[in-house]
Amino acid sequence: MGDKGYDSKANRQAARSRGAVPVIPYRSTAKSKPTFFPKALYKGRARIEQAVGKLKRFKRVALRCEKTKQNFASIVAIAASFILIKSVHTA
Repeated sequence: MGDKGYDSKANRQAARSRGAVPVIPYRSTAKSKPTFFPKALYKGRARIEQAVGKLKRFKRVALRCEKTKQNFASIVAIAASFILIKSVHTA
């Protein structure tokens, strides 16, 4: 999956040669657009990017201040729990 910046025949062909289905939206200036585009898969990608963006609002996650993998995973878990608590209490 990729964004419109990766919209090229070479990128699509490289994905197909590896056995993957390219989920890359076509640019608005594209000359020939196919009629089918897997929007559900692309929406899932957008959700993941939004979650990573929310996590990176926490300075220790964005700058990766923790040196060990275990400590970094703990900080990410704490940040994710803060995000979850905030989303539950504002709903």
